[in-house]
Amino acid sequence: MSTTTRPSTKPATLADIDTLPPSLIGEIIDGVLYTRNRPSPAHQFAAGEVHLDLGLAFGRGRGGPGGWWLLLDPALSLPDSPHVVPDVAGWRRDRMPTMPAGAIAVVPDWVCEVLSPTTRRDDVLIKMPKYAKSGVLHAWLVDVETRVLTAHRLQSGLWLAIGTYSAETEARIEPFDAVPLNVAQWWLPAGAVEGERDAP
Repeated sequence: MSTTTRPSTKPATLADIDTLPPSLIGEIIDGVLYTRNRPSPAHQFAAGEVHLDLGLAFGRGRGGPGGWWLLLDPALSLPDSPHVVPDVAGWRRDRMPTMPAGAIAVVPDWVCEVLSPTTRRDDVLIKMPKYAKSGVLHAWLVDVETRVLTAHRLQSGLWLAIGTYSAETEARIEPFDAVPLNVAQWWLPAGAVEGERDAP
């Protein structure tokens, strides 16, 4: 993610998002416009696998308890940040019984950011503090380069790392610990991307 510096002192607005080319994803966090390129195949694959596994068990209740909304790339409207886009996010349905038609102002119960070389710095240094300040209770950082998932729980306003996972096939990870998850299948196999020799 790279920062777009505005020439004026006015904070970025949704109008700035609308002017971005299709090749860029934009976010506004505390008045600053951040842009990034569309994610790599490994990034998209990991986000999709997380969403698929959790969506079946916790969204649709197939082999799990259900009771959640789980979305890929949802547009969030957080305090002082009208357009924030986590890779995956989830809400308990008892907190958000119906899905908003537009940007979601209800703070997620859980977010997941997939780290890649172009997003890692800002995901960790900008978005994670914003999620904590907004009151998100759980956050996962999925690192496609090292193939490591780090799960965090919000405690006294700060993120507490509660577990790391990589090749586990039956991991129980908060807040989805009611069902074992196959973390090992979230990574693209070596050679799956054309021209790639080694695993990411």
